[in-house]
Amino acid sequence: MKAIGFKTSLNIEEKESFIEFEAVKPVPGVHDLLVKIEAISVNPVDFKIRQSSAKDTVLETPKIIGWDAVGIVQAVGEKVTLFEVGDLVYYAGDITRQGSNAEYQIIDERIVGRKPKSLSIEEAAVIPLTALTAWEILFDRIRINAEKDKGKSILIIGGAGGVGSIAIQLAKKIAGLTVIATASRPETIDWCKKQGADYVVDHKNLIGSVKEAGFETVDFILDFVDTNAYWDTMAELIKPQGHIASITGSSEPVALNKLKSKSVSFSWELMYTRSMFQTEDMIEQHHILNKVADLLDEGILKTTLNQTLIGLTADNLKKAHQLLESGRTIGKIAIKF
Repeated sequence: MKAIGFKTSLNIEEKESFIEFEAVKPVPGVHDLLVKIEAISVNPVDFKIRQSSAKDTVLETPKIIGWDAVGIVQAVGEKVTLFEVGDLVYYAGDITRQGSNAEYQIIDERIVGRKPKSLSIEEAAVIPLTALTAWEILFDRIRINAEKDKGKSILIIGGAGGVGSIAIQLAKKIAGLTVIATASRPETIDWCKKQGADYVVDHKNLIGSVKEAGFETVDFILDFVDTNAYWDTMAELIKPQGHIASITGSSEPVALNKLKSKSVSFSWELMYTRSMFQTEDMIEQHHILNKVADLLDEGILKTTLNQTLIGLTADNLKKAHQLLESGRTIGKIAIKF
């Protein structure tokens, strides 16, 4: 099969930052699906792993990354019960296994959902990773409940990005929250409003702009940009007994003591936790993806696709990574095979 990968971590401008090569078509394990991939999307995790996973070394076999895909089930493992050959599926993958930048991929059925019927393959391909991340951070980490939390305020830092775009929709349309999203350019402000944000504030003057919007403090904060850079700001803006959650990690210890006087909770979210550790509730990602597919088919949620490239090529992967690394992308980028 054709695949795109890399042997060493290079600047995306370098000729061999991505290379095309022939790989052996994988064989599904007992719980696996073999999927013929029709479209993929790219996420910041892609370029972060490309930049870091083969530093100062040259791999013998190119590494295949990519964690979003739509495709057709070609074969199933002997214990598979959720899908059959011919099913159209979408998923965000498993960071410990081969990625989706290839013609075929094997994937555990428990982290796969049915493709939304109403969306094109490229519209569906941009959904899984960001929707799972946003759903888990809202409903599994913070444990927001639409009945008890309806009308409460949530600040989403990084509203126009991939995760932010779907988190705005979920927070507004499913949880019934008052959504404040950060953006600073006219096009990103407009995008956040189209996703359903009630207020859009400037991340360059976050405390001031949140207060100007009429909020002294907020009930919940989601960080999709930089935990360290926004930590003091989040500690000031969070309401007593509120909850902060982040997906961005930290290069240094987080000063949790700054949350103590307010009795504020803090959570990390990593979409790969369930598959990486084979947790008892790993199948929840299958259920979440199917719920999201229903919401998309019902028109309650909408795709966050903003750009499509055509063809599984090294050049298209390079272009997509260049766009992501610029930090100025809006919504999501898909690659249709």
